[in-house]
Amino acid sequence: MKQITLNDGNQIPAVGFGVFMIPNDGSTYRAVREALQAGYRHIDTAAAYFNEAEVGRAVRGSGIPRSEIFVTSKLWIQDYGYEAAKQGLETSLNNLGFDYLDLYLLHQPYGDVSGAWKALEEAKKAGKVKSIGVDNMTPNFWNTFIPQFSILPAVNMVECNPFCQQKELRKLMDQHGVKLEAYYPLGHGNPELLGNPIITALAEKYQKNPGQIILRFELQEDLIVLPKSTNPERIAGNLDLFDFALAEDEMQRLRGLDTGKGAHDPEAPGTAEWLLENFKVHD
Repeated sequence: MKQITLNDGNQIPAVGFGVFMIPNDGSTYRAVREALQAGYRHIDTAAAYFNEAEVGRAVRGSGIPRSEIFVTSKLWIQDYGYEAAKQGLETSLNNLGFDYLDLYLLHQPYGDVSGAWKALEEAKKAGKVKSIGVDNMTPNFWNTFIPQFSILPAVNMVECNPFCQQKELRKLMDQHGVKLEAYYPLGHGNPELLGNPIITALAEKYQKNPGQIILRFELQEDLIVLPKSTNPERIAGNLDLFDFALAEDEMQRLRGLDTGKGAHDPEAPGTAEWLLENFKVHD
């Protein structure tokens, strides 16, 4: 597995397994166990995914040392603010059954971001989290909040795929050595992306599926990718990316697919209010 060194010196596996929208009815437990058996060593969850407990149970019961599995969780906006964020972290650690997290993120850029970030900085210094980062930070949000932080984020997790390559944001992040973690790396199953002629032609050339071509492109762009699936064959296939490499002219053709637009706009009016109303991690 390719490892990427973060700006705090810690390393993160370049391919992770995401569990967004996998139910906490045993499905998350089974999917994470399947992923770990397939070779994943990076699991991404969040308080607002409501499945931290199943992730923790799968990791603890895997027989793999905890130190060999990179686990991320995220603080929900309901728990932003300095004191609330400290309690939110403790709740996630309790749900997971861990005494530390490898990476802890501010899940959304709304509300008392600076107060919550201060709590994350203290948690890092105390060893409760090894690395800290942000999520859904657009260039505008980045320029608003990052100058207020004492410790730079190690990562910014945003939507990123060949149709939405985040070029402006990546230039900002590169100035500080902040890595991009890509959610929706396969375009959230967008058939126009998966069926794009450039991608399908490369899939035929390399005897891979379109998703593997897309993920390989993103890895060669030095992104951290978080594909999600509950299908065992697809889970394994999304990790089968290291026996081929795309040529530079092929990379350039894929870079040309960028539209500059994604499925989610964090700056859309009412987004924070909608999220608070529809995702409640506690009463």
